[in-house]
Amino acid sequence: MFRLALVSLSFLFFTSCHTSKQTISDHTDAVNATALQPVGRSRITPNQTLELISSAVHFTVRFQDTACDVYTSLPSGLDHNYLQYELDGMYQKRVRIFTGHAPLHISTTAGMHTLTIYKATEAQTGAVFIEKVSAHHIQSIAPPSLPLIEFIGNSITCGADADTSDAPCNTAPYHDYTNAYMAYGPRVARALNINYIMSSVSGIGIYRNWNSDGPTMPQVYEKTGLIIEDKDAWNFKTYTPKVVSIALGTNDFSKGDGKKPRSPFDSATFVSRYIAFVNLVQSKYPQAQIALLSSPMLHDSARALLQNCLMAVKTLVDEQHGAAKPLVVYFFQPMQARGCDGHPSVEDHAILANELLPFFKTLMGK
Repeated sequence: MFRLALVSLSFLFFTSCHTSKQTISDHTDAVNATALQPVGRSRITPNQTLELISSAVHFTVRFQDTACDVYTSLPSGLDHNYLQYELDGMYQKRVRIFTGHAPLHISTTAGMHTLTIYKATEAQTGAVFIEKVSAHHIQSIAPPSLPLIEFIGNSITCGADADTSDAPCNTAPYHDYTNAYMAYGPRVARALNINYIMSSVSGIGIYRNWNSDGPTMPQVYEKTGLIIEDKDAWNFKTYTPKVVSIALGTNDFSKGDGKKPRSPFDSATFVSRYIAFVNLVQSKYPQAQIALLSSPMLHDSARALLQNCLMAVKTLVDEQHGAAKPLVVYFFQPMQARGCDGHPSVEDHAILANELLPFFKTLMGK
């Protein structure tokens, strides 16, 4: 089952998320939010905090100390959210952020360390705000100058319903199971040593969503927060991806919750809306190679129909744009997912990433 996550927007409250109740008492250095250099959809708020928006948006700092404090806040109405982090290039864990005042406290050994903080959840879950990061001799680190790929998709791309390490399926809020770091896109990017951004929303489709007619990805893609209510237009000049991966269609095929009336899948509408969306993406990134991915969750006749629709999109777009790079299409092997509500698990995402790796390696010229 593929569904939309709840949206939480509003004013800020300081929150707490920590691996230890200890805090650093004699900090002499801090990197304020405005000096951080995030990769992914984000923005600086009027309060001068860094709003982490999209799945796996991340930033890096370097410090010389035995610990580091990350000062966070959440929107009102959002009880908790999740960050996850790498320390010295090694993934550590996903950490829950609660309402409170203590910072996320990361203890380590004495010496120089590199810390990368990731947002574990998707845009529709709600933001995580960063006020500052404190440690001795701390500095903000710019992302490496590497080729970049953008992953556009739905809950599968988000890594939603994948991680049951904190709670069994269907016993906690939807975003408690999201692990963007372990989703197939970031795994592929790390394997290829490239930068990436995620533009993904649970339950979303091309012409209709899991259980509604919209707002669909073509309607929210240009919004900074990937929600229709966001008044800020995303600045597409922020990044120049070499490849844009679009993995949509699963929710267009969905039968919904079985309660709300749902018309049969309309292939003509799907193809026409998909073509319009590809044209939109091409207008933002005219030099990018666009890849259309099918769905590992669809089987039998639905799988075949989606593949036919994607080939129709490719044929018609290539005919329209003879001078542009031809679209490329990838068909997933069907999967019996082991995550919650029919989604891939963390382990399943490793399988998907390994399957996709040769495809993206070729596209990235690796």
